[in-house]
Amino acid sequence: MSRAVAERRTLPAPSGPGMAATVVVLAILGAGVWAASDLGINVATLVDSVGNAADFARRMFPLDFPSAGELLRLCGTTLAIVVSATLLSVLLSVPAAVLAAGNTTPNAAARVGSRAAIVLARAVPDVVLAIVFIRVFGLGSMAGVLAMGLHSVGMVGKLYADAVEQIDEGPRTAVRAGGAGRSQELASGVLPQVLPAFVSTALHRFDINLRVSVLLGFVGVDGLGFAIASAFRELDYRRGMALAFVVLVLCVLAELLSGAIRRALTRAPLSRARPAPGRISPPWTPSRVRRNVYGLVAALVVLASLWGAELSPAGFVDGLSRLGTTLGLFWPPETGGILPDLLTALWVTVKIALAATLLGAVLALPIGVLAARNVAPSPRVGAVFRGLIVLIRGIPELVLAVVFVVLTGLGEVAGTLALAVGAVGLLGKLVADSLEEVDERVENAVRATGATRWQVFASATVPQAAPAFVGHVLYQLDVNIRSATLLGIVGAGGIGFYLQNASRVLEFGVVTTVLLLVFALAMAVELIAVWLRRVAG
Repeated sequence: MSRAVAERRTLPAPSGPGMAATVVVLAILGAGVWAASDLGINVATLVDSVGNAADFARRMFPLDFPSAGELLRLCGTTLAIVVSATLLSVLLSVPAAVLAAGNTTPNAAARVGSRAAIVLARAVPDVVLAIVFIRVFGLGSMAGVLAMGLHSVGMVGKLYADAVEQIDEGPRTAVRAGGAGRSQELASGVLPQVLPAFVSTALHRFDINLRVSVLLGFVGVDGLGFAIASAFRELDYRRGMALAFVVLVLCVLAELLSGAIRRALTRAPLSRARPAPGRISPPWTPSRVRRNVYGLVAALVVLASLWGAELSPAGFVDGLSRLGTTLGLFWPPETGGILPDLLTALWVTVKIALAATLLGAVLALPIGVLAARNVAPSPRVGAVFRGLIVLIRGIPELVLAVVFVVLTGLGEVAGTLALAVGAVGLLGKLVADSLEEVDERVENAVRATGATRWQVFASATVPQAAPAFVGHVLYQLDVNIRSATLLGIVGAGGIGFYLQNASRVLEFGVVTTVLLLVFALAMAVELIAVWLRRVAG
């Protein structure tokens, strides 16, 4: 037997699940290519839109901003709703996370029930919740706060539960050994460890809710989103794009501010806050002062938001009396005689999500690579591309959809391009983070052999980050399926058109059917992603 043959036989044979996972990933990639081709996403489509782009620019400029007083009112209302909704999600997610975490839940039934509630909150689109709550509580802030707050529990509750399960059990065990009760154990042994993660997640959700508020404005929630929707309905692009620019500025500022707060909280050296011998309280170090100032400012912002959102306890109680009747309108599910049309639109939604994910990944990969500090040619280049990612993330996808509808016309092309551009913001950030989190020892080992910068990148950096990148793409596909459903509200194709139309003509049973179809589709994608992560792990 030759040496070459012997060496080949010592190589591990590909496992069955591993081969199956590779086939599934390639199939999704091929489906994305086919979907983009079938939808007509090509260079010719973009070239044909150049004339429309020039016409749109003439109709958009100069931007028409409202008066300073009106602009401040709209910004204040939007921020008040978003802060109040984020606070509601945190208040609901903390007990849900304690019950959902395997190390803190009292029994298995409570854990399963809490996990199911968190999944359900994420599965029901916030726009559907807004439609329900607007019917219950009327137009205004209350519906937006409840819709965003309850939907946010799906993300915030899951991440909170994950943080609780990852704590160091040592402090908790020590508190329990001292005779502390369950509430004392949670407050002293669990909360201090998870507080930075809790704050970071809440700030991240605030960023998301700020962009979501634009979408909810199209179904009647007050604030900048409602003003943008009104302007676009009247074809007043100067006012609509001016307000969209204001939202972009708010989103970028929120991203930068929350990022600074997250870094300050997560990097604060807790060891310096230990009391000196003979003291019963820790010293007032600069780090402790900074954290307390953040806490005070946050409390003042929350109080101002609750006042600015004009939430009425009496109105809430009065609305609850109508909740049962309203929910009864949505059951049982009905097809309205258009089930074939719904299934066709659902298939279009799948194609939009696949094509947008593929295009977004292709665009996000080079941007994310150049934004990663350990890969970028220079710190300045990395900072520029990080800034570009923040800028793209700040543009609400619904605004992108409206723009592309004007440029390319009603239909699937507009929705695909809007989601593709929006995906660059999230995927670009995730790609950059994944590249920065690789094991530097592997890179150094390859570099020590005399490899060039690109050889190190290709043979050491990319192989380590590739599994995470596949996971991020699947997550983006899940996000795009949900987003493609909602972009149909503004004529960007897919099943969202039927969702909006059914709600307008009060066919709430059809709304429920659409919701169930989208839920089943999203769960299928989630199961595929979970299986792939298990195989990769």
